[in-house]
Amino acid sequence: MSSENYLYAVETCNRHAKRMQWAKDTLQLHVPFSGANVTALSNLDHAVLEQFTTRFSKLQDAMGAKLFPGLLELVKEPSDSLTFVDKLNRLEKLGVLDSTAHWLLMREMRNQFAHDYPMESDVQAALLNRAFALADDLVATFNQIETFAQPYV
Repeated sequence: MSSENYLYAVETCNRHAKRMQWAKDTLQLHVPFSGANVTALSNLDHAVLEQFTTRFSKLQDAMGAKLFPGLLELVKEPSDSLTFVDKLNRLEKLGVLDSTAHWLLMREMRNQFAHDYPMESDVQAALLNRAFALADDLVATFNQIETFAQPYV
């Protein structure tokens, strides 16, 4: 991957991160979520909530599918034959990821968004509270990658 492609991946991730953060900031007055306040959200708040979950998922996907492999290539780390978990472990050894296990936890949160719990507002609230905390970690990881990659770009 050339540095141009890497920078394109960064630009994509940055767009997702900014829109996710806007949605998170917009919904902050509802935090911590409860089953009752999730049920009482306005249609507009539900739309913002969908923006948050969509951008969280897209950022997590873009980082895993494009940014991580691109970074490894940018720093001349052989990774073509590595499994995804091996790539995560390599990024952890390089100091780019704080923890492979924590990244996989963020991946699981992204997978949880694929499930719909329309009649279980307490479950929705618990997922959202967890996701709001993990969103900060996701952005912090993205920022770590950008800082790490600066000398190579």
